Amino acid sequence: MPTSIKQVIDFSASTVEGSVSTMAPERCLRGQPEQTLWNQFQDSTKQMLSGIWECTEGKWNADYSSKNEFCHILAGKVVLTDEAGGASTFSVGDSFVIPAGFVGTWEVLEPVRKLYVIVTPN
Repeated sequence: MPTSIKQVIDFSASTVEGSVSTMAPERCLRGQPEQTLWNQFQDSTKQMLSGIWECTEGKWNADYSSKNEFCHILAGKVVLTDEAGGASTFSVGDSFVIPAGFVGTWEVLEPVRKLYVIVTPN
């Protein structure tokens, strides 16, 4: 069955309620980051989801062993650091992909807002 324009998700017109949560204490390395998540779309296989994510300052362990994530930073600044200590800083306007297998840390230096697409392969 073809998809109609009515099924296209327009984030700017969305009425999805944000879900607020704090990071699990055992993951936190600095601060007590609070995150708000607006999941805009999840496919029927639950392998792909996308939306908007905001988070306050903090640093935590990140494990992407089973998923890929595309990110586009709308506000703020983050640092991703791998297990070997290599780091990249991303800020407003930056887009990047975290491939499955990445293990390291996420650090929010300035409150961040990003668009995300997460794909979990079979």
